[in-house]
Amino acid sequence: MDLAESILNNETFIASILSWFVAQCLKVVHTLIIDKRFNVSRFVGSGGMPSSHSAFVMGLTTAIGLTHGFDSSTFSMSLVFSLVIMYDAAGVRHAVGKQAAIINKIIEDIHNRKEKKITEKRLKELIGHTPIEVLAGAILGIIIANLVI
Repeated sequence: MDLAESILNNETFIASILSWFVAQCLKVVHTLIIDKRFNVSRFVGSGGMPSSHSAFVMGLTTAIGLTHGFDSSTFSMSLVFSLVIMYDAAGVRHAVGKQAAIINKIIEDIHNRKEKKITEKRLKELIGHTPIEVLAGAILGIIIANLVI
C-alpha cells in the first residue's frame, strides 16, 4: 500500500478532514442565510460560524478516542492540543479581530477628515471566533467522527 492510499484509508484522517470541510461549507450557507448573499470566499476564510478549527481538531480527537480508547495517551495528547487551539480561536484571535475593527474605524475617521491621506489597507476583522462558534465547531467534529468511525 502506498502513502497516498494509506492516508486515504485512514479513518481518523478522513473524520478530521470531513469535519473541516463540512464546517467550511456551513460557513458559506450561514453567510447566505444571515447576509442574504453568496460569498464563496467564506469557504476558505477564517472566523465565522461554525469554527472549522474546532471541528477539525475535535473530529481528530474524537476519532482517536474511538479508535485508540478514551483512556489512551494519544487521546489525552490530542485533547490537550485541541483545547489549546479552541481557546486560541475564541480568545486571542477573537481579540485580534476586535482590535482590527477599531483600527479600521480610526483609519476611516482620519480619512474622512481629509487631514492626512491614509494608504493602509483595511485589516481583516473576521479572524477569531465567539465561544458559541467554537462550541458549534467542536460539536460538529464530534458528531462527524462518530459517523465516520
